[in-house]
Amino acid sequence: MAIDVTETSFEQEVVERSRAVPVVVDFWAEWCGPCRTLTPALEAAESARAGKVALAKVDVDANQALAARFGVQGIPAVKAFRDGAVVDEFVGAVPRARVETFFDRLVPSRADELLAAGDELSLREAAELEPRRADVAVALARARLERGADDEALEAVAGHEGDFGAEGIAARIGLTKAGVGIEAFAALDRGEREAALDDLLAALEEASPSPTREEGDELREQLRRAIVGILSELPPHDPPAREYRRRLATALY
Repeated sequence: MAIDVTETSFEQEVVERSRAVPVVVDFWAEWCGPCRTLTPALEAAESARAGKVALAKVDVDANQALAARFGVQGIPAVKAFRDGAVVDEFVGAVPRARVETFFDRLVPSRADELLAAGDELSLREAAELEPRRADVAVALARARLERGADDEALEAVAGHEGDFGAEGIAARIGLTKAGVGIEAFAALDRGEREAALDDLLAALEEASPSPTREEGDELREQLRRAIVGILSELPPHDPPAREYRRRLATALY
């Protein structure tokens, strides 16, 4: 059930509350016909999510400062808050299906909840629910690597070519089976990421041509993918990550 929010209660009922649960705010007015059309869809969407999203209403005529604060120029204007900030919005009496999609983006899916749980059983269920999600596949593969099930880990990331994390795990398994980078991956498993990257870069730099060019190229490509997979876990502007990317480019070219 939507709660009416005013300039006095907005901070507590919307901003602070959104730190615990997403809050959808409907900026409306009594004279607005499209607002009355949209309201039932918003209320139904909130009710269907059983407390996972809260719904608030702001009368723009009675709370003009709030409307100005959030740049409301046309109504109905719907804004979603999470962690105290607007994270999504739309304007107008959109179709019910779009309202449902809007709410869905705010609520973690079952696969998201299982991914957050992090144990292998949960991750396997998440992969079954959303088999195209590379982040789930990578997490499942890592869980399997932890118990030494390399073949099962490889199976988890199969079909996710193009994802850096998935390709990195596949490369790691291939290298390990070839006896390459074992100490580096052991360091990675201990949380020593920089030591692992140093060892893998050294192996890449020292990789000498094999009896056939194809074999030498394959080794370097596997090392590259393993390194890129590790780097993909770091923020793009992280200083160590930038330095390792520079070193990788130097080693390759």
